[in-house]
Order: sequence, then structure tokens, then C-alpha cells
Amino acid sequence: MKRQYQYCRFFCYLQYNKSMSKKFSIFILLFFLVINSHAQEFQAKVTVNASRINTTVDKKIFTTLQTQLINFLNSRKWTNDQYNDNEKIQCNFLLNLQSIVEPNVYRATLIIQAARPVFNTSYQTALVNFQDQDFTFKYIEYQPVEFSDNRVQGTDALVGNLTAVLAYYVNIILGLDYDSFAPKGGDVYYQKALNIVNNAPEGSNISGWQAFDGLRNRFWLAENLTNSRNNIVHDVIYSYYRSGLDKMYDSEKEARSNILQSLMQLQAFNKEVPNTMIVQFLLQARATEFIGIFKNGTSDEKSKAVEILSLLDVANASHYKDELR
Repeated sequence: MKRQYQYCRFFCYLQYNKSMSKKFSIFILLFFLVINSHAQEFQAKVTVNASRINTTVDKKIFTTLQTQLINFLNSRKWTNDQYNDNEKIQCNFLLNLQSIVEPNVYRATLIIQAARPVFNTSYQTALVNFQDQDFTFKYIEYQPVEFSDNRVQGTDALVGNLTAVLAYYVNIILGLDYDSFAPKGGDVYYQKALNIVNNAPEGSNISGWQAFDGLRNRFWLAENLTNSRNNIVHDVIYSYYRSGLDKMYDSEKEARSNILQSLMQLQAFNKEVPNTMIVQFLLQARATEFIGIFKNGTSDEKSKAVEILSLLDVANASHYKDELR
């Protein structure tokens, strides 16, 4: 699987980078095949928004935090695989500080966005577009920003929660990215995310890690992605990206048919196992992409797409009907 993933990912990114000459592309390919690179996986941007925090706190602290988080995400090696610079996963983390719970302890929301290029195009398709509303952490300027797979708790639960949450979403992003290039390719990273859930920091101000914290949280996302009952979801992810979007340039009709089939599978799963978090997680902020895919489809394809999407993505049902009629 790893080799298949590396080849698929490399060629997808090679096609995405149109500026490469043919000769240089061949050189890079040979380099990729023979050199054991240890380049990191992410090109992550982090923004810490502290506009709601009162003026008695030195805002320089949050600039330091932002820099430390960027280094944490981009400098750490998260996998054992090879990544060239143009293959790095592009993602954004927007940390919106809401209030001060106690000195040096902040309640926040975290928006996570990640994308990957579509083969042979300049288009970036979303992997993750999600807002975590249960994020409380402790930060003192220049404190070490570290994470250990074997010791998530740390000496201070609220300090440990800062990197535990980020590491959790890093593994979710990796899992989805690997799934999009190889069948069930992301399993190891979903398991890592589940391990973080199982060893998550605990405290009176910490939430989002337990089943009883709600129906749309870190626990349920990891559970949905690792539960064997939901295996069809991984097939849907692969077929949507690799058999669907990645084929749109060379064979639009076949690609659209594969995407429609993947949506039918997702709808069948949703009927069998209703109200899972993963279905809405995968559909989040994707209405415009769906409309673009089916806009040039046949009347039957449009009709079927509207029928399925109106059931899966109820909030955008009228939008689908207006745009795909």
C-alpha cells in the first residue's frame, strides 16, 4: 500500500505543478525513487486570533504561540514515508480564542482545513473543513510545545491538551489523505488518532474526548473512522477522490459516474447506520464542488445527484435543486 500511495501521490502532485519542465520532472522522479528523503509532511499555516481576549494580557504571547504551533506542525515527522516539498499537505489551523478560564488557560474554537490537488489540474479539493468547539488549553509563553505518542497525558492535562488536539487532527488529515490515494490507506493514522482519544488528557475544563461529551466530537470521529462496521466509508473516500475527481480531466463521464456511485454507497450506509458523524464530516462545505461536478451531467445524473444530496446534505437541498434542475 505504501508504495502505491507514494506513486499515486507523487504523480498527482507532479501534474499539479505545471511549471516543471519534462526533463526536470524526470530528474525529480528518479530522485524520488532512489533517495530516502525524510522531509516533513505538512505545509501548515496557523493563525491565533486573540481579538476577544482583554487588553490586560500581552498579545505578544499569542504571536509566540502561533510561531511555536507552526514549527510543531511543520517540523515534526509524522509518518515514515517520503514527501517532496511539492507533495506536502496544505492545511490551515485557525485558533479563535474565546475567553480566559483562569490565568494562562484559554477556551477556544479550532477550525481545521486541509486540501489535496486533483490530478492533472490546478484545483484543490478539501480533505477536512471542520470546526472543533471544545478546545481548552493552558499556555505560558515559551513553554515547550511537545507531543509523545506514548505519553499523551503529560504532567499538566491542560498543557497536554494543546498538542493532543493538534496531533489528533494531524492524524485525521493524514488518514483521509492516504485513503484518497489508496484503498483503506489511512487505517494506521485513524488508529493513531484513536490512541490519542483513548489516552487523552482529563480535567474539569477539558471536553471533546468522551462519548458523552456530545455526538459530534473527537471521540465519535475517531470511532466512526475505525469501526469495522463503517468500512464502506473508506471505499467511498477512495472512489470519490481517486476514481472520481482524479479522473475528471481524462474521462469526465466515467469520473462523474464513479462519484455518483460513491454517493449512492454513502446514502446506503447512511440509511443502514443513521446519524453518524462521519457522513456530515465528509460533506462539510462541499456543496459547490458537488454542483460543479454534476453541472455538465446528463438529466438522469443531475436528477439522481439532487435526490441523493438532498437527503445527505439537507441544509443545501434547495441549492442543489436550483443549480442542478
